[in-house]
Amino acid sequence: MKIERIQYPPSLKDELLRFVFRVYQGTNGAYPALEWVEKKPSIDDFEGFKRVYEPFLEFRLGKEFDELYVGYEEKIIGTIALVYKFEGKDIYWVPEELKNEKVGLIEFFMVDPLYKGRGYGSKLLDFAIKRLGELNREAYLITFKHLEAYQYYLRKGFEEVMEYKEFVVLKFKKRKLKN
Repeated sequence: MKIERIQYPPSLKDELLRFVFRVYQGTNGAYPALEWVEKKPSIDDFEGFKRVYEPFLEFRLGKEFDELYVGYEEKIIGTIALVYKFEGKDIYWVPEELKNEKVGLIEFFMVDPLYKGRGYGSKLLDFAIKRLGELNREAYLITFKHLEAYQYYLRKGFEEVMEYKEFVVLKFKKRKLKN
């Protein structure tokens, strides 16, 4: 898998929307959680998914992410984004005490379910942690306890530091990363 930084993330919106829908289908609607939606679309309803997720994706691509990376193997098979410039961003799921120059958030971390279990997620996650280290930022994640990803993050060296609203905040503790 080749990891590539996307210089202008909005240019990939349509491809990313289809990728995220594949993840939504592959997780049987568990991820993305769409926690702001009263009635989530079925996993077969791309148009319904697009209606609720596209505006959020546009916000994330245009106003939230400071760096976006995709893992390619002929098509997008994984994504990961970094958020470390918090001023002026309305990111309601981030506690105020994390919005500082020491914190870097790992966001938009997904692997196509067809590629699950092949190490692609570990490669993306290690890449993001290293990149935040280069920026002198501590790596944090915000997720939900009920997701399968929560246990994955704990196995990968993150520890829970707080609960915030319906979310849980995890911080990376030091471990040796693969090169």
